[in-house]
Amino acid sequence: MVKEDFKIPIHLKQLISSEQAYHYNIIPVGVQGDVWTFKTYNVSPTLKQELQIVFGKEIILLSETESNIKQYLASNFRKRDQTHAEHFNYSSDFLEKLLATAKHIGSSDIHFEIYEERCRVRLRLDGKLKEYFIIESDQYPVIINKLKIKGGLDISEKRLPQDGRITIHSDAEDFDIRVSSLPTLHGEKMVLRILSKDADHIQLEDLGFTNSELNTYKEAIKKPNGIVLISGPTGSGKTTTLYATLKLLNDERTNILTIEDPIEYTLEGVNQVQLKENIGLDFSSTLRTFLRQDPDVIMVGEIRDAKTANMAIRAALTGHLVLSTIHTNSAWATISRLIDMDIPTFLIANTLNVSVAQRLVRQLCSNCKTEKLIQQSDFPDQFEIPQNLKTQFVAVGCDECYYTGYNGRKAIYEIIPIKKALIEHIRNNRLEIDDYMHAEGINSLKTNAINLIRNGTTSVAEVYSLLIE
Repeated sequence: MVKEDFKIPIHLKQLISSEQAYHYNIIPVGVQGDVWTFKTYNVSPTLKQELQIVFGKEIILLSETESNIKQYLASNFRKRDQTHAEHFNYSSDFLEKLLATAKHIGSSDIHFEIYEERCRVRLRLDGKLKEYFIIESDQYPVIINKLKIKGGLDISEKRLPQDGRITIHSDAEDFDIRVSSLPTLHGEKMVLRILSKDADHIQLEDLGFTNSELNTYKEAIKKPNGIVLISGPTGSGKTTTLYATLKLLNDERTNILTIEDPIEYTLEGVNQVQLKENIGLDFSSTLRTFLRQDPDVIMVGEIRDAKTANMAIRAALTGHLVLSTIHTNSAWATISRLIDMDIPTFLIANTLNVSVAQRLVRQLCSNCKTEKLIQQSDFPDQFEIPQNLKTQFVAVGCDECYYTGYNGRKAIYEIIPIKKALIEHIRNNRLEIDDYMHAEGINSLKTNAINLIRNGTTSVAEVYSLLIE
């Protein structure tokens, strides 16, 4: 956990860049007109003179211990990936610097928000939002208009939501950004989703499957026809699992077509179509066209309605492998969702190869996690703690994890292959299968969450929501 004493107010933190903070080992602590005050463990006339030249301000240096300076730095400034940063040609434009910074530190989303008294920028890192910048109220509309122009949005339209796309070119890599504007009480909120074009690093083996789960999943996707459905909330890694699957299936003998919103990665050899509902290019109509394109594998970004679900079923029945995502809470709840869409149970039983549910959980920092005894108060009410679970590791915080206590994320899965015994459950609309899952050795999301607690990968606090009965 980050101690309150080591938090730097946003208006001070944004005075200097991450590179400047680490290079000079300085922490901003005060501003009075043209006088800036910093803490450092290297108080010297030389440093003071250099900082006055760099910032063009009168500089006051206060002495602080080296260990405290390091904790200030780790708690408040993220080091960028230097292999990328050294190639990026920064201009003086705030937006270009912000977008490059967000990409290099691994942020997935950038939020521009305006309120009555202040405007701020938050970045999402490892699934959690953190405030990074405060923007002057008079500058906020200027920045929003620049984003609208870059994203191809109408700058005169401030009453309706809009969506657009920005392509960023740098010496290190090219990447796309999905832009979404939303009218709010005090102005427009803008959210940017950073989309990586590089799919080389995505491998099924690295996502979080156990060995048995991976074997089960690979069996399902090797079938020549049928449907593979992956469920979970927004931001649970469903699309990444789909791309890893496509990468495995992609070869010169296979015709793969996808309809996506948005296209998050580009895959050589895969025919990818961007959804454009405003001109009628939606999931169901594109699926109908796909069937005339001699496909082997079809990937539908999301099954949102009965029309799309029926087209996916039709594609599977005519000999195609269909991959898609759906919003449900568990792998078995996917069956109920399809039934709610009025899909006949015999069609579900005949076409569904496997139902997968997944979540992303943060992994504890291996450098600083600490073991402690399990207490009932750590868990939800009525939760029955397994007898062999006596201790857990908890988040602490150190330089390596920027004092968050966590470092990276991994997926946990619940995978239900559709076998003969389960087909009867579906056809008879019997929706209780706990006994079946236990007999077949199928781990639920909750069971896999407990396993991650047991082996010290994550904490009870991180998977708390999965343990609620």
